[in-house]
Amino acid sequence: MTSAFNGAVDGHIVIPGPHCGPGGTMHFNFGSTFAHDQRPKHEPFSTVPFRKDPDFVDRPDISDWIDQKCEAPASRAALVGLGGVGKSQLAIQYCHDARAAKPATWVFWVHAGTRARFEEAYRSIADRLKLPGRDDPKNNVLTLVRDWLCDESNGRWIMVLDNADDVEMFYPKRKRGHHVEEITPSLAAFVPQSHNGSILVTSRSKDVAARLVGGYKSIRDVHAMDDGQALQLLRTKLKDTSDESGIVDLIKALDRIPLAITQAAAYINRGARMTVQRYLVDFWRCDRKKSSLLNWDAGDLRRDESASNSVITTWEISFEQIRKERPSAADLLSLMSFFNPQGIPESVLRAYIESSPAESIDSISMAVDDSAFKDDLDMLIAYSLVKVTVNMEVCEMHQLVQFCTQEWLSLSDQTKQWGRRFTALMARVFPSGAYENWPKCQMLLPHRATRGYQLKLGVQHPTTIACSQHYSTLVQEIKEI
Repeated sequence: MTSAFNGAVDGHIVIPGPHCGPGGTMHFNFGSTFAHDQRPKHEPFSTVPFRKDPDFVDRPDISDWIDQKCEAPASRAALVGLGGVGKSQLAIQYCHDARAAKPATWVFWVHAGTRARFEEAYRSIADRLKLPGRDDPKNNVLTLVRDWLCDESNGRWIMVLDNADDVEMFYPKRKRGHHVEEITPSLAAFVPQSHNGSILVTSRSKDVAARLVGGYKSIRDVHAMDDGQALQLLRTKLKDTSDESGIVDLIKALDRIPLAITQAAAYINRGARMTVQRYLVDFWRCDRKKSSLLNWDAGDLRRDESASNSVITTWEISFEQIRKERPSAADLLSLMSFFNPQGIPESVLRAYIESSPAESIDSISMAVDDSAFKDDLDMLIAYSLVKVTVNMEVCEMHQLVQFCTQEWLSLSDQTKQWGRRFTALMARVFPSGAYENWPKCQMLLPHRATRGYQLKLGVQHPTTIACSQHYSTLVQEIKEI
C-alpha cells in the first residue's frame, strides 16, 4: 500500500503518523517550493551609503523636528536650504539613529538629483530585496519597488529623497509634438503614501519640496550654523587646535556655512605651515585668492560622490537651475550681487525692473509688472539665496553667496555688463543731498557703485568716473547739512 501527501510543507504542517502492514513501504517526498505569499522574509537593512559621522555637530532643534515629523504614519517632511548647509548630513544622522533605535525598520536612501540616479537607487533596492520579476525587461522596477513599499506586511520603512531639486523630474510638464500630447512618466507616482512608511526630502528649492511633501507646513528651513555650532565644527575638523587665534574671525568670514568650514579646515590641515590666521590673510588678500580657496575640493566621505565639495561649484548648481527655470530671476540675482549684501532696498530693484529701455541702463529681458518681480524674488527666496525683512522693504544675502554669484557671472563674461547696469542704476536713483533726501542717501550710500567695482569696470571707465564724482558731491552735500 502506498500513501501520498501532496501539500506544501513550511514547518507548520503536521502529518499524522501513517502505518502500513507487514512488507509495506512508505515514501515521504518533501518539496521545497514556497507559495507566493509564504516567501521567507528578509531581515530589514539600510541602503544609506554613508557611515555615521564621528564629527557630527548636532543641531537639536532640527533633529527634534525631524523625529517628530517622521514619526507619524505616512508622513512626509523636507529639509530645505542652500547647498552645503548640512541638509544631507542631518538626514544621514537621522537614518543611523532611527536604525539604532528600531533595528526592525528598513531605511532606503535614494539620490534624487537626476532621473538616472533615482532609477539606479530603486534598482538597487529591488536587487537587495530580491524582488521577483526584477530582471524581466517587461517589468517596471520602479513599480515593483513601489508595490513592495505599499505592502504593509513588509513592515516599517523610512526613505530619504536626497537632493530633490528639479521639479520637472517629479512633475514633468506636458509637451505637445505633432498635435499629440506627450507626457514623460512622473517619478512622483513611484513615491508612495504608504501607512507604514515615512519620507524625508532634502532640497535646495522650497517649491519643489512643498510639492513632494504636500505643503509648506512640512518644510524646515536649514540655515547656516549658529556661532557655537560653527566653532565646534571647525575645532572638530582641525587637527591642531592649539592656536585659537583667528577661529572666530574665520567662521564669520565663511558665513558659518558647514561645507565652507569643513573645506577650509581640510585646506589648513594639509599645509605644514598653514594656520587659521594665514588662511584668513589669504582669504582677504584678493578676489582671485578667495575664489581659489572657495573652489578647492578636498572631498568628503559623507557627501555624494557625484557632488562637488567646492563651495562655488555647489552654489553654481542652484544658479544654473534658476536660470533654467526662470531666467528673469537669475537676472535679478545677478543685479543684486553688486549691492552691499545687507540692506538691499527693494524699491531700487523695482526701479530698475520697471524702467523703460529709453531710461535705462541697458536693454534687458526682465518682466516689468509687479507680479513678475514678486515671482522672481520669491524664487530666489525659495532657493535660500536671498532673505527679506518682515516688512518686505529690504533684502539681504550671504556675502559668500554674493561673491559666488559674481564668480558665476565671470564664467560667462557677464560681470562687466552687470557692473555697468548696477553703476548706472545707482547714479540714476541717488537723489540730491537736500535735507529731505538725507534718509534715502544714507540708505543708498553703503551700495555706492565705486565700492569694489572699479576693478570690474576699470578706474577710467566713464561710468565709474561719473558715479564717483556724483557720490563725492552727494557725500559732501550731506556733510554740510
